[in-house]
Amino acid sequence: MVKLRLKRCGRKQRAIYRIVAIDVRSRREGRGLCKVGFYDPIKNQTYSNVPAILYFLEKGAQPTGTVHDILKKAEVFKELRVNQTK
Repeated sequence: MVKLRLKRCGRKQRAIYRIVAIDVRSRREGRGLCKVGFYDPIKNQTYSNVPAILYFLEKGAQPTGTVHDILKKAEVFKELRVNQTK
C-alpha cells in the first residue's frame, strides 16, 4: 500500500518536509516512490505537484493526517472531485 507522507529534510532546528509517495513498510527517511511536493513549517510555504498527487490518490494512495490537512488547504481534493465527475 502506498501513502502520501512527510519526509524530514533540512538541518537541525530548521526542518523542511518533502511530501512523498512511499510504501507503508518503509521508514520515514526511506526511499520514496516519487517526490510530489514540500512543506516549510517555519515560513509556512507549501509547494505541491498537483497532477502527481492526483495520480497517486486516484491509484488508491492514502494521505497521512498531516498531509491530508496540507492538501486540504491547497484545495487538491476539490480538483480530485472535478476529475472524478468527468
